[in-house]
Amino acid sequence: MQVTYWLEHAWLGTHVEPGVVLTVTDGRITGVRTGVDTAPPDATALRGLTLPGLANAHSHAFHRALRGTVQVGSGTFWTWREIMYSVVFRLTPDSYFELARAVYAEMALAGITCVGEFHYLHHQLDGSPYDNPNAMGEALIAAAAEAGIRITLLDTVYLHGGLARGGYRPLEGAQARFGDGRPDRWYARWSQLKGGEHARIGAALHSVRAFSDRDGYRTFAEWTREVPTHIHLSEQPAENEACLAVHNRTPARLLADSGFWGPHTTAVHATHLTGEDIALLGAAGSTVCMCPTTERDLADGIGPAPQLRRAGCPLSLGSDSHAVIDLFEEARAMELNERLRSRTRGHWTAAQLLRAATEDGHACLGWPEAGRLEAGALADFTTVALDSVRTAGPPPRLGAESAVFAATAADVRHTVVAGRQIVRDGRHRLVEDVPTALAKAIAAARG
Repeated sequence: MQVTYWLEHAWLGTHVEPGVVLTVTDGRITGVRTGVDTAPPDATALRGLTLPGLANAHSHAFHRALRGTVQVGSGTFWTWREIMYSVVFRLTPDSYFELARAVYAEMALAGITCVGEFHYLHHQLDGSPYDNPNAMGEALIAAAAEAGIRITLLDTVYLHGGLARGGYRPLEGAQARFGDGRPDRWYARWSQLKGGEHARIGAALHSVRAFSDRDGYRTFAEWTREVPTHIHLSEQPAENEACLAVHNRTPARLLADSGFWGPHTTAVHATHLTGEDIALLGAAGSTVCMCPTTERDLADGIGPAPQLRRAGCPLSLGSDSHAVIDLFEEARAMELNERLRSRTRGHWTAAQLLRAATEDGHACLGWPEAGRLEAGALADFTTVALDSVRTAGPPPRLGAESAVFAATAADVRHTVVAGRQIVRDGRHRLVEDVPTALAKAIAAARG
């Protein structure tokens, strides 16, 4: 099937081009024509600035149920985690499908066309598998399909409840739902997962707190060498301290010594790294996924993003705990956080930040053919209004700067995935009333 879109303005990777016609055949861009001042009669007009679809490289869909409630009082990452576990107790495959469907629809409304779902909520309350051991993961894949976006299911190994000086603690309470008992049992379950046109299967280690060298880092690395593989890395100083106490190495070095790092791997957060850690990740060409709104919400700290980029790490962005779902906010926060820390400006251009939110995000999720408006790429794109109260005023040639430094998810007007309009004029076309769907699903998840 062939469709045609006329883009009033389009970001082509280096500049904003006015009047662009995209021809889409069977879900891919097959033609890009510039200098077309008015929409051809057979084309769907998208007014505003059209960007490649945004890639949310790190998501925990069920965390969306925590928004607002975890803002009461103070606390730490660790107290936040206990509140998060209360939601874990209530979710079933059916209720998780409803929640994820609504969350992914919210993402589509925010211009996100692909999500990396870091999935570790695998089993029943007592830790025993469902009759279908991948019921929860398959619910997420189905939810993404109904919301109209792509998904990389980063099915996660989570075998231990924490790392302390005495070694590894067992899974406790809500954590029982996360564990497969042994690495080979995880592998057997993971091997049964199947992707599809909208879905690809990746893998993840939750963290060095949840997997030990005795479990077999090197074996896991061999199992997952051909798929995108993610891990939470050095999110908290306590994680580093425990790893040094038990292994006499940082988490990054422990993983490097087991052959974990490579171009297919992504370190999420990487907030508290040493200079050697940064060099290890850069030499391996591993991506680092920054989640600035979550990192600031949990008071985790500001990661060394400029140093990682200089070392050779591509950067991607994620909304993680979904304190907000807004990739424009994630992109500008990476720059603005660094301005506050360094008291200097201009660490990234708008173009570099958009690349993190699009092309490099898709690549670390195993979709290297997405994230660009060019022939041969997947026809996934989103259009941002240039006439809202936030974006009105600057000339269209500065549309990238307006999008990154002023726009919000509320300025997204259209979202197209595989050539099909998922969001039109700010309304989701597949999920009829996304706010109500979110409210109902969250109420069910919180009990």
